[in-house]
Amino acid sequence: MKNFKNIIVLSLSILVTACSLDEEPPFPNNESVYATVEGVQTALDGTYQGLTAFNYMGNDFHYVTGGNSGFFVSGKGGEATSSDNVNLCSLRPLNSSTHLEGLWRTTYAAVSRANDMIQAIDTAAFSESDRLMVKDALGQAYFLRAYNYFNLVRLWGEVPLRLTPATDQDIHLSLSSASEGYDQIIADAELAASMMNGAAGLGYPKAFAAHMLLAKVYMVLATAPAELQDTTLDYWQLAYDHAIQVYGQYELVGDFAELWESEGGNTEESIFELQFNKINSSNFVKLFTASNAIAGPSWGRMKINAEVYDLHAATYASDPRIAETYKGSYVNRNPNSGGYGNTVANYPDNTARKKFNSGFPYLYKYYEKDTANVTDLSNQNFIIYRYADLLLMLSEISNELQNGEQLGYVTEVLARVGLTPQVGYSSGKDSFREAIMNEYRFELVGEGHDWFNNRRRGYQYFYDHVIDAHNNGPKFDPVVDVTLEDNEDIIMYLPLPAHEINTNQEIN
Repeated sequence: MKNFKNIIVLSLSILVTACSLDEEPPFPNNESVYATVEGVQTALDGTYQGLTAFNYMGNDFHYVTGGNSGFFVSGKGGEATSSDNVNLCSLRPLNSSTHLEGLWRTTYAAVSRANDMIQAIDTAAFSESDRLMVKDALGQAYFLRAYNYFNLVRLWGEVPLRLTPATDQDIHLSLSSASEGYDQIIADAELAASMMNGAAGLGYPKAFAAHMLLAKVYMVLATAPAELQDTTLDYWQLAYDHAIQVYGQYELVGDFAELWESEGGNTEESIFELQFNKINSSNFVKLFTASNAIAGPSWGRMKINAEVYDLHAATYASDPRIAETYKGSYVNRNPNSGGYGNTVANYPDNTARKKFNSGFPYLYKYYEKDTANVTDLSNQNFIIYRYADLLLMLSEISNELQNGEQLGYVTEVLARVGLTPQVGYSSGKDSFREAIMNEYRFELVGEGHDWFNNRRRGYQYFYDHVIDAHNNGPKFDPVVDVTLEDNEDIIMYLPLPAHEINTNQEIN
């Protein structure tokens, strides 16, 4: 059973509907909200709740970043020529997409909640006994602002940088450069790391999450275009300096499958995890669960491209992660549908791949495991940062630094599933780099990192290892598969949502 479920449904006097840059501060009566520890705690929970919205981590984040990663197709429409497959999943997203608009709008709504906390909290106004908790809450607000802007800058590049609650005088903001965005992310994350102290308790991230975020930022900058880099800084070393502070502070769970149990959560592997329950349900579960695979409603909108599965199976044929990651066959459990009780076989169980609907496996990590569930509600949490990812990061960073530590970290991850490092890890720096980048896929596919990891090493890496590997792969079928766009000007960032362009007077 879950030992922490602290998402609060805020009262109408506090919670407001998310909107774009002109969102009103979500906590209007600052004097009453922030006058007590209880009020600060409520505000903090409301700020985290902003991330669980349907248009953010509840659905749209997964649909946009998964579909546009090059690893997934959309089951919506039931064919490769459906709108989302022709656009989003072919790496040609439209700026009129409601999913892009929803993700943009709710990410800025989450930023707005963090801004309100940052501006309103005065730690000196609290007694010494309460100050530790209030300082922790303020640190988490900085962490969340850094995390949200890290998503925005990586996805869109140049974005408006709002650092205070919106007023009538500054509703419209111009775009800030990506460099300015990264500077602000680093500043916020460093403040967060200095303030987060664990006082909020179980289920909330600690300072180590801020260090992990900083390590990820510096890994991005290490291979970024020259205009984003400071030539006086060693970004790989900076990434190592932050990542190593997290090493040993968490543990891998003994069984990989334990990470995906709907009644689990907040394990010793979790560094940053969003809390869901059946009141604040994790809608992403029905996004990944095949239609009619359970008694209740499910969508089955996200399916994994065949070459992603094939590479994993070819590299580690006996990997137990495969059964917990990819779902081929399932039994129709919806008594109100045709074919009730029949087995539905998809790739790889159905090797023919003659039709779109049967040509791809589903992602099993977030699949509804209770086939008797008659609702679309789920308790499953969403883990944003976990320790296995940190170990793979340290392995990649150490390979770039050639500090002799690189093999040890990935060995820890593989030992959990009874494997040893594949031959690519013992054939030099370049070969190791190829192997560790593939290891992110095998361990983390579908966990919200694919869009970023596929692009982090630049266009040529993205083209060679994702686009060309898909479009010219041995299993590619133009009737079944989408064709991935390869125009660098289109694929490396998402287009600004049309609504933002049309309503923000500072954007031309």
